[in-house]
Amino acid sequence: MATLPNPLPKLATDPSGRSLGLQLPPGRLIDATLCGPWHEPLLWHAGQPAGPGTWTALGAQAGRAGLLPVLVDVSELDEWDLAPGETTYPGDHDAEDVLEDAWEEDPPEGEEWPGPAPATALVADPDVRAAEVADALSQGRPWLKEPHLALVPARRSADIPAAIGWSGPVNHEEDVARLCAVLRSWEDRFGIRVVALGLDHLAVSVAAPPTDVDTAEAIAAEHFAFCPYTVLPGTDDTLSSYAEQLVGERFWHFWWD
Repeated sequence: MATLPNPLPKLATDPSGRSLGLQLPPGRLIDATLCGPWHEPLLWHAGQPAGPGTWTALGAQAGRAGLLPVLVDVSELDEWDLAPGETTYPGDHDAEDVLEDAWEEDPPEGEEWPGPAPATALVADPDVRAAEVADALSQGRPWLKEPHLALVPARRSADIPAAIGWSGPVNHEEDVARLCAVLRSWEDRFGIRVVALGLDHLAVSVAAPPTDVDTAEAIAAEHFAFCPYTVLPGTDDTLSSYAEQLVGERFWHFWWD
């Protein structure tokens, strides 16, 4: 996968990050993958739990150093099967093709792929919204038990899962870069940022949420193709009932079985 130069190796000899213009708390570099140690660190995460203000305090300065913030659940981090060597580049994939392919594998009620949802208007700055959502998630969720701030060398927030070879969706999509292509499209159309990763969970902030049910239903179709387990977890669930939950929603949460 094509990536920017990785500044993380400098933290091995300079844990504070001063040479990168950072002031980092004690933390840990991660290079463990499914196939053994990677040739360079894939991410750094703080040793202390994230709290309100952590994202803003470290995220902006890290961005200038070529690192992007994301919350990671350290309670299960040692169980992650990272596979960067098996991950392609998100820019090599077309988001609509990825969604249409996934939809057609198991369309709900046999419906045809409706096509991509229209872009919606920003109601917040995407990076400000990301910080707000990260602050809320730093309080923890059942699916995000021990959130710590991590820094990842990535070109854009949507590329973070591919940059580390995250395998959370492996039972749905073996190459997470294809899903990152969708996340790139959502960045452009809905102002999303990847804010949290667990073993098989992903959360994104949304700065341009749908304001009406019709648009929300179009987005719900994309969510189903992206992660059907989240959209229709039970036999009584429908795309319409899921779509109602998306109107005005500040973050989207996905999980894969």
